Amino acid sequence: MTDKIRFFLSQIKSNKMAKIKHHNFLNTVHEVFTDAKQAGVLHLYASGESFSGRTIEVGERELYHFGTTGYLGLEQDFRLKTAAIYAIEKYGTQFPLSKSYISNPLYRELEDCIREMYDQPIVITKNSTLGHLGVIPSAVEDNDVIILDHQVHWSVQNAAKMLKTRSVPIEMIRHNNLEMLEDKIKKYQHSKRHIWYMADGIYSMYGDYAPVKELMTLSQKYPQLHFYFDDVHGMSWVGKNGTGYVLDQLGELPENVLLFGTLSKTFGASGAVLACSNPDRYDKIKTFGGPLTFSAQLEPASVGAAIASAKIHLSPEIYELQQELRERIDYFNACLSTTELPLIDQNESPVFYIGTGMPKTGYNFVNRLMGEGFYVNLGIFPAVPVKNTGVRITISRHNEKADIKGLVEAMEHHFPLALEDTQTNPERVFHAFKLEPKVQSEPQVTTELEIEILNTIDQVDDKQWNRYMGGQGVYDYEGLQFLEEAFQGNACKEHNWLFRYVIIKDSNDTPILMTFVTLSLWKDDMLALAEISAAMERERKENPYHLTSMVLSLGCLFTEGDHLYWDKSHELGGAARDGLLELMEKMEGQFGAKMTVLRDFEAESTWNETLYGHGFLRVQMPNSCTIDLKGIDTMENYIEQLSSRNRRHFRKDIQPFFDLTQSEIISKADAFQIQEFKRLFGEVQKRNLGLNTFSFPDQLFEHMNDNEHWEFIVLTPKGKPKTILGVMFCYTNQNAVHVPAFVGMDYGLLETYSTYRQLLYRTIERALALNIPKIDFGMTASFEKRKLGAKVHEKYAYLQTNDNFILEMIGVMEGQH
Repeated sequence: MTDKIRFFLSQIKSNKMAKIKHHNFLNTVHEVFTDAKQAGVLHLYASGESFSGRTIEVGERELYHFGTTGYLGLEQDFRLKTAAIYAIEKYGTQFPLSKSYISNPLYRELEDCIREMYDQPIVITKNSTLGHLGVIPSAVEDNDVIILDHQVHWSVQNAAKMLKTRSVPIEMIRHNNLEMLEDKIKKYQHSKRHIWYMADGIYSMYGDYAPVKELMTLSQKYPQLHFYFDDVHGMSWVGKNGTGYVLDQLGELPENVLLFGTLSKTFGASGAVLACSNPDRYDKIKTFGGPLTFSAQLEPASVGAAIASAKIHLSPEIYELQQELRERIDYFNACLSTTELPLIDQNESPVFYIGTGMPKTGYNFVNRLMGEGFYVNLGIFPAVPVKNTGVRITISRHNEKADIKGLVEAMEHHFPLALEDTQTNPERVFHAFKLEPKVQSEPQVTTELEIEILNTIDQVDDKQWNRYMGGQGVYDYEGLQFLEEAFQGNACKEHNWLFRYVIIKDSNDTPILMTFVTLSLWKDDMLALAEISAAMERERKENPYHLTSMVLSLGCLFTEGDHLYWDKSHELGGAARDGLLELMEKMEGQFGAKMTVLRDFEAESTWNETLYGHGFLRVQMPNSCTIDLKGIDTMENYIEQLSSRNRRHFRKDIQPFFDLTQSEIISKADAFQIQEFKRLFGEVQKRNLGLNTFSFPDQLFEHMNDNEHWEFIVLTPKGKPKTILGVMFCYTNQNAVHVPAFVGMDYGLLETYSTYRQLLYRTIERALALNIPKIDFGMTASFEKRKLGAKVHEKYAYLQTNDNFILEMIGVMEGQH
């Protein structure tokens, strides 16, 4: 899934807006994998001189193998090995020609065997990834639409994205959500020829199934509905001739279904197979399917092994092998049923998933099981949401019942110990997977801590708050009083924010940690590409709350800065930090939030390791800017201390416009000016689809006008005081920090008067006039601010989502609007 996620976190903070760089997702995956690698559970190397299938040697230790996808154990069958060796001896290590010209002599026999298995025309491909890349663009026509299950394999999604260049719409639905699927079908039923739904037969992480029979019923209602099933994890261990779960459910292959199986994994060889019962579509795919035409063909050894496996599949022996595996699956299910382990999906597939919730718990649990002699896979982002980390256990014919029982006993013993080691409990794990906990657990926070949760800033001691949290942004005590008034009692739900204040103290009543959080409605595309937001805004004309979610966040969308006081030197500092994270987890469930955001951390934050372990992903926010004015008393002195390059910028791009404009400081605007301020801010806001937020409530501006801490720096053309070019909305925090919170501008006159640069200059000028030693210049437009002497700071946010649907959907939408 690693190329499909683009995500958002956000800020509306002064001036021009910006978006997270596109390489951040890859950086995030790298950081997650590095964390897991350092924990010793990822990117391991097997050792040993041979494999039996029952065990695998890792780090010179022989472990019982519960991580294979060769469920029937055919990769160790002597007949496949013998056939592969024979093929190499006869035809060499490879047959280096495109199959379009000429095929290896063994290919005809393999194709005949596989065709007999499916009783349908088939296409053999090098592997399933290349197969999807060849088949999907050939099968899907320009007047079709693709709908993806959001858990369908990455290789299917990646191939589907190729159709964007042909303007084929690509939609996504939540996993196995037939109601959502039908809504998408209705959307396209009168405009598209074929509606392709693409899904896995058996899903590789949780081992759950596609609802094949229900889907076929739906296709009877909507004849243009077609299906593309990737059933590589359903292959061999179930179905007639081992042709997999999907065909077992269908009985016969209808013409509106394209079915992918595999010759690797359980089949024991290499390659993949497409079965297609529609003659015209089959000819089109077979004649020219991109990688099917130009890629190298299977090596002779793979073809030889696949023929040997196909013969087993065509014999009664395949059902004996399936039954042997079924007995092991049933036994594992029976053993698990007597435990309180969080099995995420109970079914009859050979894939099982035991949830751990937090990654650090998963690392601990996997290492403990390896210490007991059992190898299992770690399930981690991006294959699953970070907070849905767990262990994937696969059952194969190699596993003996004694091995299975031993694994369950080891898990039952070590699971609570892994939870204890990582300061969590079963209730939190079950909550992460939206399951009912089998036991209720007490919070892990030490009783030496006192945690206060207050509903309004008026309940907080003002001097204490300003001592620890004041001095930056618009969230000193007075600033939060202002925000609470402005964002409550509004007509629209997006304009009403819930505030909570968290103070964690020791037994001496000394604060160790202090912060505030908000619950508010965010657009899911807040920091997606502008063209995606533009498409979503068209949808929102009909449904204003299309793809929006409640988000629990440190701080709020109005503020920027270090929203967290934390005494890391305190002996209970770590416990206070863990207490906050557990508290926010409970708040998320209590308030029904879809995402939790911790934001405005430095690049080298000491919270980094802890937050990854708790299931948060790190993304880079727009840079933050500050200006230090200590020791400077005039603008002339300030300009002189700039670099020569920045002084040239001032003389060329700012100073020449002084004669064209005039600026005014307004602390109490009239009704006309307030309306103009709203209009100009709206011009900025509507143009920033790269940071797509809801508007602010109208009463916000009236509250500013009535608040002694706010003022407006207004720029007008000389001689035209009624023509407002731009306005900077500025807050003064305890006479110590000047905060230009955001800006409004007339874009039609922006370049004529260099409005934005002039407003930046006038903001510095105003801070000096007020004798305020620091400006919090906010996020975004750091290039322009740096040219006026601002210091730029990298800032990061940590995100925790309930699922990956929005992340993946936004990635799928990129490039098609």
